[in-house]
Amino acid sequence: MAQARPSMQQLIRQRRRRNFVGRGAERAAFRENFELPPEHERHRFLFHVHGIAGVGKTFLVRELEQIAREHGALTAYVDEGVGSVPEAMAEIGRQCAAQRSRFKELDRLLSVYRERRHEAEAVALVDPEPEDPSAGTLALARAGLVGLGMVPGVGAFAGALDATRLAQGADRLRARLSARFHDQEDVQLVLSPERVLTPVLMDELSEAASAVPWIVLFFDTYERTGPFLDGWLHEVMTTDRYGALPGTVVVVTAGQRPFDTARWGGFRDFVADVPLGPFTESEARGLLADKGVRDEPVVAEVLRLTGGLPVLVSTLAQTRPADPEDVGDPSADAVERFLRWEQDPVRRGIVLACSLPRRLDADVFRAVVECDAREADALYGWLRQLPFVDQRGERVQYHDVVRAPMLRLQRRRSPRGWAERHGRIAEVFTRWREEAEAGLTGEPWPDEGWRELRLAESYHSLCRMPRTALPMVLGDVVDACAYGDDVVRRWVRLLAEAGEDAAAETVRTWGNDLSEALVGGGVADLLRLLLNRARGDEPWRAKAWALRGDALARGGDHERALEDYERALALDPDLVRAHRAKAVTRGATGDYEAALDGLDRVVALEPDNAYNIILRGEYHRVLRHHDEAIRDLDEGIRLDPTSDFAWASRGAARERRGELEAALADLNRALELKQDYSWAFARRARVWRGLGDHARQLADLDRALALQPDWAWGRCERGDALRAAGDDEAALADYDHAIALDPGYASAYASRGASLSRLGRHEEALADLDRALELRPSYAWALVHRAAVHLELGSPERASADAGRARDLEPRTAHGDPLASLLARVDAARAAARTRSSEQAPPPGRPAAD
Repeated sequence: MAQARPSMQQLIRQRRRRNFVGRGAERAAFRENFELPPEHERHRFLFHVHGIAGVGKTFLVRELEQIAREHGALTAYVDEGVGSVPEAMAEIGRQCAAQRSRFKELDRLLSVYRERRHEAEAVALVDPEPEDPSAGTLALARAGLVGLGMVPGVGAFAGALDATRLAQGADRLRARLSARFHDQEDVQLVLSPERVLTPVLMDELSEAASAVPWIVLFFDTYERTGPFLDGWLHEVMTTDRYGALPGTVVVVTAGQRPFDTARWGGFRDFVADVPLGPFTESEARGLLADKGVRDEPVVAEVLRLTGGLPVLVSTLAQTRPADPEDVGDPSADAVERFLRWEQDPVRRGIVLACSLPRRLDADVFRAVVECDAREADALYGWLRQLPFVDQRGERVQYHDVVRAPMLRLQRRRSPRGWAERHGRIAEVFTRWREEAEAGLTGEPWPDEGWRELRLAESYHSLCRMPRTALPMVLGDVVDACAYGDDVVRRWVRLLAEAGEDAAAETVRTWGNDLSEALVGGGVADLLRLLLNRARGDEPWRAKAWALRGDALARGGDHERALEDYERALALDPDLVRAHRAKAVTRGATGDYEAALDGLDRVVALEPDNAYNIILRGEYHRVLRHHDEAIRDLDEGIRLDPTSDFAWASRGAARERRGELEAALADLNRALELKQDYSWAFARRARVWRGLGDHARQLADLDRALALQPDWAWGRCERGDALRAAGDDEAALADYDHAIALDPGYASAYASRGASLSRLGRHEEALADLDRALELRPSYAWALVHRAAVHLELGSPERASADAGRARDLEPRTAHGDPLASLLARVDAARAAARTRSSEQAPPPGRPAAD
């Protein structure tokens, strides 16, 4: 069989490698590292390449990647094309799959993550169970719901809570929220994706490491990706938080800045610092000689004008100047020097025109360059080989040092031509964006492809007419805030870049100021800046207030959030998202009645929105308005028969109403729709308890906890089931786990006290029941059991006080029969105590003994 011919990409890479000159010491050090086992003290696990723009960092990194592959390494290359830690992991997985090391579990979870992100706000609206009684826990849980506003590389609630509250509440936040959101993995993915995805990546890398001698991960343009990757990478490499990283992994980072010594200073023994400056004279001469430029006057002129900056040396060497006069001055007119030796005016025009888009692929190239498809393919292949054109995944991008002067040249040479060319490109992206939009159902913003087209359209619109396009783009910034920091950061970066490229100071200032606000205080501060500078007639102001309220509510600042919702509704009384968020925030503060009033308004505004009706039904269920809950949930299921949450909520309401067979049918349906629905398993366990089937009750609770092992309410439920079955020792383990997850969980303390009492450990039982009643002073069940413990400890008067208070609190509840029996025991104990007291009293007229 004939040997397959190499692809275009392979040929380009081979040609570029042959042209690589210089950086011999850096390449040698990297190559030597593969000769040293990971255990050797001179082996380095991390190489950091840094230097100014144009110094050749990317070119060197690509060369190091080829060296790694020569040593049998599995490699992955990540640059500023990613905007978050999950996107970086996705790119690593994609490139490893191309090398026959597919990360299947990581791919699956990333797919779920992308699907769930835009649902995060809706998922976060469901409140904890009434059985979860701690108001402090509820507030803390709400404080953690950062959702799509998470800071990349950091736990989703890290910016919202102080360190003490975070340490106390992180685990139980996940447990509480997952209990309400039905799926622990989905909640964790949205709340803090790197905490779920990174251990899977570590496992995938460990498995891959068994098949290859080395794994090398390259993170380029670190000045852009470092802000969200650096902290994560530091934890991955230096801590056990996410599991073990194979010792055969080598990491290479490359950016304009040196390493952050505050973070990495203590790990210098495994870091290789690789500073890159301009080419030495020897390296520059070698590159020129390789291109046939050997005439000393010409070489001297190139060295003088370029200062050894690799990208400029390479560009000028490519032109093969034969005379010093042919070597222009880069500082005076950089573009003319880059293109001076390209005699074809068509190609010169193409190079300039293709500098206008921030990134190019074949489609964008054809939109910029008017020619037939066959000629366009040939010209695009030629353009990709130019020394200042870098590959960025499926796209190419000009080197910043080259693109910037090209943009300045075109803008200054012909301002009208500049505007017209950007206008034509903007119209192309507008058409593509509208075509993409037509193929979508519902809101287009969750679609990443649509967002990319909108970004390109906005960039060229800003370059064409900055003042005209700016209001539209600021409105997009507001819309982007609904989809998290990853998304809004791209729009903020767009403003800064367009302002710089178009020399539009107002646009550039907006970009820089919004970036500072986002870094300093997240979406809430960014929106406040927008609103403070608003003229008063912007159509996005009401939505901005509502979104700021959402950000504040996710941070636990419910009062300020409610104030912002009121501001939004003052501007737009029919803004559904503000009414709904206000209602949910009321629920987060425990004011469920006010929340229901708000949801009535939401349903009136959107009567056909199934989610609104289902949400109202859930609130009715929480308040034990079972008839109203079932009415709303019936309607919600009619509108959306696929809502697993609606089926499960109705099943829970029916179980409370004693309709056990109907409840069982509803919960079975919920589990058919969502087979890993832990909350539905726990609720069905209550139905089995009501039907007297304790074996199935425990089986369902076991399934629920297998899905969510760190679920305090689920642990307490299983503990109660085990206690009812007489297995108090096993029950104690679950209660202990529940209390460790939620130290403010009164039910868990009361239940543990009951089990300890049955085991004869009455003093410990009394301490737990005291704690339960500190947390919930009106907890009748705990009072009954504490009364029993007082009897066992010989304190009938205290027992009588607790029993009487329990009777006053719930005279006709399920505590009736046990309470009646307890009261009888209390009366008997008190009578016996009085009898003993009378028998021991001295005869009349005689003093008692001292």
